[in-house]
Amino acid sequence: MKITRIAAIDIGSNSLRLLVTNIIRTEDYTHYKKVSITRLPVRLGKDVFSSGEISKNSGQRLVDSMRAFGAIMRVNDIEDYRACATSAMREAKNGKYWLKEIKKETGLDIEIIDGEEEARLVFKAKLFDKIKPSEKNLLFVDVGGGSTELTFFQNHKPILSKSFELGTVRILLGVKQSENWSNLKSWIFDHVNVMNENIAIIGSGGNINKVHKMSNKSTDEPLSVNYINHLHGIISKMSHQERITSLGLNIDRADVIIPALEIFQNIMSSSGANKIYVPKIGLSDGIVRDLYRRKFKLIRES
Repeated sequence: MKITRIAAIDIGSNSLRLLVTNIIRTEDYTHYKKVSITRLPVRLGKDVFSSGEISKNSGQRLVDSMRAFGAIMRVNDIEDYRACATSAMREAKNGKYWLKEIKKETGLDIEIIDGEEEARLVFKAKLFDKIKPSEKNLLFVDVGGGSTELTFFQNHKPILSKSFELGTVRILLGVKQSENWSNLKSWIFDHVNVMNENIAIIGSGGNINKVHKMSNKSTDEPLSVNYINHLHGIISKMSHQERITSLGLNIDRADVIIPALEIFQNIMSSSGANKIYVPKIGLSDGIVRDLYRRKFKLIRES
């Protein structure tokens, strides 16, 4: 039995995540066991989507976060890592400056990835290992702070993807979204219109994961559109404080969960889907699997 320890860093618009995973290779199977997940609420998108740049304060918090992640990786004696930055860093005019600062201060290399690579990595996280959808047609929806990635699947194979600059932090900031909403709905309708069978959603992202956890359903049980609508109605009437104290939501989750639900509501309405499967995987899971296959699995099989 061989154990490989790999880390993945996801620099999102709302939060930063570090996932440390043990990959255990046996003769019959490769097991992915999570060692730890560290999440920090830096919210880079608040700066970028309002001013176009990462402020000095947020940039320093980003550097400090990466310094902490570096220490955690050293303590865990990881063999390799990959760090990916998404929507906020893609748009920040001074994003490359802060990546250089991170490299100088921590030694960590960060790469900015586009929406297509982001979607590809999430697919690597084995969407269909934890859910068993009966539908032939599926629409994968990954809702982040700065963007929403959509991919149509037929017979478990991705056939079409598109990224939209429509995210929870953008909506909270009041960034004009009418054109993005229109484009998203038109894109969905155009492709659903040619399908002859029902479609279901596969939801990804911290907010829909939390919503599914609140439902007390098992991972293979989907959420209904009625549940999503009902929950949105309840939460939207609560104050930010009530969502934290009564529902137990993190401070930086208690506000973005409402626009996240609204994005899913609109996508379900536009696609005609009445259920959402939630495999509870994300970008960091895909990074780990992709990195292991590329840099370790092939070497040990040769």
